[in-house]
Amino acid sequence: MSQSLSQIYVHLIFHKKYSSVAILEKDLSKLFAYIDGIIVNNKSLVVKIGGVSDHIHILCTHPRTVTTAKLVEEIKRCSSRWLKTLSPYYINFAWQGGYAVFSVSASQVHKVERYIMNQKEHHKKKSFEEEYIEFLNAYNIKYDNDYVLKD
Repeated sequence: MSQSLSQIYVHLIFHKKYSSVAILEKDLSKLFAYIDGIIVNNKSLVVKIGGVSDHIHILCTHPRTVTTAKLVEEIKRCSSRWLKTLSPYYINFAWQGGYAVFSVSASQVHKVERYIMNQKEHHKKKSFEEEYIEFLNAYNIKYDNDYVLKD
């Protein structure tokens, strides 16, 4: 082949440190737009970004030339630095070190997109912890209860 092509969708989830301040509702859309730019700069396409005051969901294509770890590192590093420029409120803001990434079949992209769009409503009924454990179980990911949700 003379050209390298790929179309892999991923669902990224990461949480702020528990000791960190929450992301204010009024800043979420600005944060999502900023993260969109980071992802595009890493040669990926954003399908949907959403979340609530303590965690973020991102549905995007996996960049062909960047590892998942590097992409998430860039998103978290740049977005936390940017948040700190918004207001002194965010001076000690930090994301947790870990993250989760799940593959998404092309046939399920719209379903995951709707799920991300409805985070605010979803979390009126279910905590982040419940949601996260459900994802881990659905994808058969082995985890240690003592560490899975710690800072």
